Amino acid sequence: MGAVRNHFFAGIALVLLVAACSSPRATSSAAQVTSCINTGAPHHAYVVVQHLSGASLQRCVGFNSAMIDGQTLMDQSGLQYGAHELGSGKAMCQVDNEPAQYSQCFPPKQPYWALFVQQHGVWSSSPGGFTDAKLHDSEALGWHYVPAAESNPAPPPLARTLPGAGA
Repeated sequence: MGAVRNHFFAGIALVLLVAACSSPRATSSAAQVTSCINTGAPHHAYVVVQHLSGASLQRCVGFNSAMIDGQTLMDQSGLQYGAHELGSGKAMCQVDNEPAQYSQCFPPKQPYWALFVQQHGVWSSSPGGFTDAKLHDSEALGWHYVPAAESNPAPPPLARTLPGAGA
């Protein structure tokens, strides 16, 4: 009986050890952020990306001036993206390798990247392109990859500030 009990408790200990050591899964309910580029800067802006699958991620960029433009924020975020020059700015074609390939930014009946700007903890649709955006401390650019039929897309999860990086 003692040997059975020892195997039982050893099995439970093994299950707990595996659970404790396994890596956390990404969730779609909150953007994941692990660090901030130029964290020592006095101001911080964020990029939040929500994929078509619902998975999301976040990047933080520190900056010294009173504001940072959307182009600089995207460039410094380290996120992979592809944009196309239009007469009135740039259109976003690909973010974080979604879609995997593209030949045009807005192919008919295909998903597209909707742009949002977060100010004071609230998302709003961006009237212009990301190159027109001017962000201040703790503000964010938000990208949500949505189906073509979605004319009023929901924004991505709100940006979460890192402790000590813009509050």
